[in-house]
Amino acid sequence: MTPEKLIQHAITAQKRAMAPYSNYFVGAALLTDSNTVILGCNVESKAYPTTLCAERVAIFSAISQGYTNFTALALITKDGAFPCGSCRQIIHEYATNIPIYIANESGEYNTRNISELLPFPFG
Repeated sequence: MTPEKLIQHAITAQKRAMAPYSNYFVGAALLTDSNTVILGCNVESKAYPTTLCAERVAIFSAISQGYTNFTALALITKDGAFPCGSCRQIIHEYATNIPIYIANESGEYNTRNISELLPFPFG
């Protein structure tokens, strides 16, 4: 699947985000080795530490559905922000060094991998 196509899936997920406090909507699309796309969106809570990021929602959803091998991850935010530290650790542990397409709402994207984003992971 092309990066652009996977980013389109992330845009679909972004539209499902629940961000009533920050108004910062994030979508993720995780591609499995069987070409299944698992979506994730950020879901906020008034108890802010209980909020979940789109990347972790996608990865945890995939694992709960029995998928454990991934080939790419696409993210979309309004400004192309990179994953937070918690998400970087989860990506490192469960998605390994797959390409990560980080897009903004203007259609531009960067391609990174987790070893670039988290050079000294925990564990």
